[in-house]
Amino acid sequence: MALMDKHKVKRQRLDRICEGIRPPILNGPMHPRPLVALLDGRDCTVEMPILKDVATVAFCDAQSTQEIHEKVLNEAVAALLYHTITLSRDDLDKFKGLRVIVRIGSGFDNVDIKAAAELGIAVCNVPAASVEETADTAMCLILNLYRRVTWMHQALREGTRASSVEQIREVAGGAARIRGETLGIIGLGRVGQAVALRAKAFGFGVIFYDPYLPDGVERSLGLQRMATLQDLLIHSDCVSLHCSLNEHNHHLINDFTIKQMRQGAFLVNTARGGLVDEKALAQALKEGRIRGAALDVNETEPFSFSQGPLKDAPNLICTPHTSWYSEQASIEAREEAAREVRRAITGRIPDSLKNCVNKEYLMAASQWPSMEATTVHSELNGAAAYRFPAGLIGVAAGGLPGAGAGVEGIVTGSLPLAHGIAPVSHPPHTPSPGQPSKAEADRDIPSDQ
Repeated sequence: MALMDKHKVKRQRLDRICEGIRPPILNGPMHPRPLVALLDGRDCTVEMPILKDVATVAFCDAQSTQEIHEKVLNEAVAALLYHTITLSRDDLDKFKGLRVIVRIGSGFDNVDIKAAAELGIAVCNVPAASVEETADTAMCLILNLYRRVTWMHQALREGTRASSVEQIREVAGGAARIRGETLGIIGLGRVGQAVALRAKAFGFGVIFYDPYLPDGVERSLGLQRMATLQDLLIHSDCVSLHCSLNEHNHHLINDFTIKQMRQGAFLVNTARGGLVDEKALAQALKEGRIRGAALDVNETEPFSFSQGPLKDAPNLICTPHTSWYSEQASIEAREEAAREVRRAITGRIPDSLKNCVNKEYLMAASQWPSMEATTVHSELNGAAAYRFPAGLIGVAAGGLPGAGAGVEGIVTGSLPLAHGIAPVSHPPHTPSPGQPSKAEADRDIPSDQ
């Protein structure tokens, strides 16, 4: 009797555990196949050649999860996204079969990576995308502030003549020599390092602050490391931001830190808009405490000069979140994102993933062992899911999947498709680790994206 009671308790405990495990998706046949959804776009021409033999690709063209069709929310195994849609904990809860999210770009602050881990969802990015483009743009903005090219161009278009020294001084007033100036870089990730190397070539002395970077990197790059943010701000003639945005550094540049900067210093931001308190920046520009600022990213996007705290700020250059872009970089980012999805489908999560940014959280949150393919009942082994046609489909918020939305890349054949997207438990109250992981603190965030 005691033995029967013991087995009953074990069975009840197993039932409670299984309530938190998503339906298994292992070793399903070619048709039906796992569904991959591009959430905030509709062009899948780059992704299709990489994924068409292992998955059905659907585009949603949504700005929020409210616009995503129910079938995608219920059946999508992988999601691709840019930066125009945000996935909070509540948004992630709406997806029933999601195993991996891949951000097409390097920044991932629009996804709650801790909540994703607790739900058993791996989050990946493409950190190598747009490093050169973003570094080149940052350097262009820095040079523009020093040489005042934008203002001279505007003056010329307005008819201002510069045929005498006095007129040149009026038009180009504030233009400064670069050699001997000190550039302070906050965040020495991939982009930060690329900017440092470019700046040295122009004659800048380069210092940086990055509490996450291992000792010795500064020696290999020939740079000077600052022990504190305050030290960097005090010693910099120009400050360039290249760090990620997280709960620890929101409004890193604020009224207090601006007052620690050198009088008349420049500020450049090609990372994330939330790093800068725009009200404090506007006031500093008006008072001349900051001589000029160049921003590719803003707290509210798309940015408009006609509204917001920066609308009357002088000596300001703003570009529309495009420092990441070149045609080559765009294609490379999409290809690598698709390859990461393919690794998730054909391999194991998170072991097969190349750039999983929440792996530490994922491993901490996954308390229950995943179900192996040999232990899954045949009726659950992919046989009743993913009734989508092969190829590319569009899924509108208010209707059924559009089979006529350009079905391409149809794959024929009868070989079974093996993929290792294993079910992961997500107990609703699994505590999040308290400290930011190294992945979360990755500095190389181009403003892509």
